Amino acid sequence: MTQVGSISNPYLYETLNMMIGQAIVVQTEKNIQQGKLVSVLPDHIVVEVSRAPFFIRTDEIEWVTLATS
Repeated sequence: MTQVGSISNPYLYETLNMMIGQAIVVQTEKNIQQGKLVSVLPDHIVVEVSRAPFFIRTDEIEWVTLATS
């Protein structure tokens, strides 16, 4: 059972924290999202796409990379 506030994948959490403020590409099971990484929390990230925030659960992330121009 996961405790409130626990980090399920600490390596992903630390990597994402280093990417805050940068353009990223995130793939989940359902789609691929590209935008600016605004925030990283223990259970989700916030990606800004066309000035709209998208909340992506960390457990749903299959891969993430920096976006290329």
